[in-house]
Order: sequence, then C-alpha cells, then structure tokens
Amino acid sequence: MSYQVLARKWRPRSFDDMVGQQHVVRALSNALDRDQLHHAYLFTGTRGVGKTTLARILSKALNCEQGIGSHPCGVCSACREIDGGRFVDLIEVDAASRTKVDQTRDLLDNVPYAPARGRFKVYLIDEVHMFSSHSFNALLKTLEEPPSHVKFLLATTDPQKIPVTVLSRCLQFNLRRLLPEEIRERLRHVLEIEGLAFEPSALPLIARAADGSMRDALSLLDQAIAFGGGRVAEDEVRAMLGTVSGDLALDLLAALADADAPRLLSEVERVAALTPDFPELLRELLTLLHRLALIQQVPDLLAPDEPDRERLLDLSGRISPEDVQLYYQVVLTGQTDLPLAPDPRTGFEMVLLRALAFRPSDAGSGPSGAALAPPVSTSRPERASGASHLAGIRSLVSGSDASARESGVREEPGSGPSGSVASVAPVRQESAPATLASAADWQKIVAHLSLGGIASQLAHNCGFVEWGEGRLVLSLDPSAEHLRIASAESRLKETLERRLGESFKLEIQVVRPQQETLAQRRAREAEERQRAAVASMGADPHAERLRETFDAEWVPGSIQPNA
Repeated sequence: MSYQVLARKWRPRSFDDMVGQQHVVRALSNALDRDQLHHAYLFTGTRGVGKTTLARILSKALNCEQGIGSHPCGVCSACREIDGGRFVDLIEVDAASRTKVDQTRDLLDNVPYAPARGRFKVYLIDEVHMFSSHSFNALLKTLEEPPSHVKFLLATTDPQKIPVTVLSRCLQFNLRRLLPEEIRERLRHVLEIEGLAFEPSALPLIARAADGSMRDALSLLDQAIAFGGGRVAEDEVRAMLGTVSGDLALDLLAALADADAPRLLSEVERVAALTPDFPELLRELLTLLHRLALIQQVPDLLAPDEPDRERLLDLSGRISPEDVQLYYQVVLTGQTDLPLAPDPRTGFEMVLLRALAFRPSDAGSGPSGAALAPPVSTSRPERASGASHLAGIRSLVSGSDASARESGVREEPGSGPSGSVASVAPVRQESAPATLASAADWQKIVAHLSLGGIASQLAHNCGFVEWGEGRLVLSLDPSAEHLRIASAESRLKETLERRLGESFKLEIQVVRPQQETLAQRRAREAEERQRAAVASMGADPHAERLRETFDAEWVPGSIQPNA
C-alpha cells in the first residue's frame, strides 16, 4: 500500500478525535442527540483548524445507519464511504472552482430529489466566500427553504465576504486557532502511536511554526521525519525550519540587551549570509518580545519543556519591561518602514539601531541613548502679519503657553500680547517636602504622589488640618464626599506612609476646607488662564482687525488656553 501522509492518516473521524474545538463539538453533539437539526451550518476559521473535517463528521452523524447521533459508528457502509469520499449523497464542492452562476444552478438542480442511499442529501461547499454575487443569489432561495432531506454545510476562511443575507440563514460556528500546547500534545501522540523516535524539545518548534493549524503541523512533522531519516530531533528541525542552533532572533535580542552595537551589526552580518527573509525575521523578533513580556508578567506561562527556556528566562531578566515595550514598538513600526528602505538589510539594520538609540541609559545622561532636555527658548518669535496671522491666531492663544511649558520656560510679568519679545526664565520644579507642617506642604506632597484614579482625586480635593502624634487629619468638601471609597482611602494612606516614612491613622472630616485645596487651586488657575486667553485675543490688533473686517464675533468657548 502506498504511503499516506500524516495529515490525511490522522484526520479526525469522530467528534472525540477533534483537538481544540470543544465549543463547536459540544453544540453539534447536543443538537444531534436532541434531534434539533438546522438546515444550514457555516464553519469559519483559518486554514487547517478542522472546518471541512467537522463537516464530514457531521455528515456521518446525519447518515449513519445506526441512527442520528453524536457518535457515528464508523463501521457501517455509509460511514466508511463518507470517510473514503465515495458517499453518493455527500456532494462536496470547491466554490473557488465553481464561481459562475450557471455552475451553481446546475448544482442546485438536484436539490428537490430525494437522497439515493442516505437519510439526508448533504451539500458541503468549501471556501463558499469565493462564490460570485450571482451565485449567492441563486443559492439564497434554496438555502432559505430547502427540502427536509437536504442539509447545507458551508466552510470558509473569510466570512466577511459572505452576504449577510446568507449568514442570517445559517448557524455559524467559529473555529479558533489551536494553541501551541494543543498542537504539541497531538504531535506527541501521533509519534508515539507511529513508533517513531523524537526529542520532546523539537515538538514546540513545529507547533509554533504551524501557527495555529493542525494540518500544517502534521505536514511539518511529515517533513521533519523525512529530514531526520525517521527521527525527529531538535537540531534537525531547527535546520529544516530555516533557523540555526542558538536562534538568530534570540542572538539579536541578546546584543540589544547588552547595548552592544558592534555585536548587533555582526549578528546582522551573520543573518545576511543565510539569505534571510528580513520581514519574517522582524515578525520573529515581535513574537519573541511578546513572549518576553508575558514571561516577565506571568512566569508560569513558560512551559517546562520549552527548548529556549534558559535563554528566554535570561533575557527576561536582562531586559527591563520598559525596554521590552520600547523594542516591540520600534520593531512594529519598522515593519511599515522596511519596504521604503533602499534594501531590506539596510532597513533591518536601521530598525535595530533605532531600538538601540532610543534605549534609555541607566544614568539618565550621556551619549548612549540618553534623552536630552529640549533647548530653553530665550525669545518668542515675532508674530506674523497679514493673511498668515489668521492661521497663527490659535497658536498665539494656546500654542505659546504650551511651548513655554514644554521647553521649561515662563513669561515674565508685563510681557503682553503687543510685545514682540518676552523675557523668559527657567521654571524650577519644587520637590515634595520631607515634612508636613502646613497646607502649602500638603499641596506639594499631593502634587508628587504616584496615585491614579479615585485615590488621586480624593487627595486633590482634601485640605490639610493636622499632622502629628500618629494622626493625619484632612478635610473633604461635602461636594466631593462621593470620593470617599474604602479602597481609595487605603491606597492614599499607604502612599502617604511611604512618602512620610512612618505609619499613622488617617482621618478624613467631611467639612469645607479652611484653605484652598489643590483641586480648587488648579480650577482657579485654569479659569485665570482662560480669562487671560480671552483678554489676549481682545488686545491683539491683528485679531481685532480680522474681527472687524469680517464683522464677526468670537464663538463663545472657542478661545481656550492649553490644558
């Protein structure tokens, strides 16, 4: 007998053999056992996850000579003929090769006739999204009211291309991509039954390369068996998949982790010698960075038999979570930029060098990727005049304030809108005080607290009352009493204890604070900035000239300072 490939030999023949699609199997099994059968089923999902296989098993369950049920016998003539592709009442159609409406009408001409042998006449239409719009229209009426002896089983990898009128007439089942662990265990089972020698560390490599498809995994396993002469070994699987021992992507990440630019370029040189697919290597880097991020947050996700376990654990400890996120974003953006580069290697090198250049240095300064402070502006550019000023009005109102804040400068008093040059001075950030003796100290501490959400709002709306003898007493305006949540108070207390360096009892009195709270101060300052912006527009001669020229008024609320 001729050799049968593993993907066909190990194709599931019953619902119990299906891997990773329990949600679909359960629904179909219950429907069969309760005799609650629909006339049309649609199976969707990526290639190789079991769409056509499920349709064939369902066809067996419907036509088994032992009766309708979720466990077809598999030995009667109907089951054997369906498994062999010879059952006369199972009409399998590849929609990609029958897109013309005349072919669809010919297919449906036999729908009214009773099945020749089975209980039901089953139409299995694969890749149904390839039908033309006319073919769908021809199918639509039959699909809505088929004879009782007809069942339609549709399969597709692209359900978005199917008209909603067809979707609404089908029961739709979405088959998910298989997890690498599910594929790995299935491959282990196949090799053990086949009696073939294998290294367990080779199976995760095949499972990952299959990208969620069991059929692809079995085809790769077939290739690995042939490559290894009847044995599946890790080194041989790596070579077959186009990688080398040590893994190119891992070596590149190791050079990035050490911030070693010469070594990084040397690794790229080694990669280039292998005639690689640089876009694919970027995708490999993204996958590895994603796995490192998962390992850093949930270490238990790393399987004990992972072939790269030691290297992944080492890299997850050497690259900070922040750098992992930075590298991921740089490489992700690099995928878009790569086709625009003079050649793939140049683009690939620039992506890696960009990741290295933006990597923050430990000391926060210096040439190795440290972020430099923006230069301090010493003057404000003169305003444009004429028509160009129309485009610059908004920037005069809000942009200059934002620019000053972003560059660390402030305007000196007296520099009004009519001045051409404003003197500026650096803004000095006040550090949080070590002691808490006044309302001013309290506001400075709150401004530096690393809090978020309701706890931050609670702190901003509290006023200082008393501190000492293991007690911190705060006042909260009755209008903000809704912020008093136990979890928010607990987070505020813990953060303040870390800031002040001692434990205490936190008491919050719901009374109007005697002093201005930080939230009230910021609201007041925002209102003052708003009034200043409106006044600035009113005093600006160019803006006033435009208003008079067009006999217009400013839209209320449209003049806003930067937040």
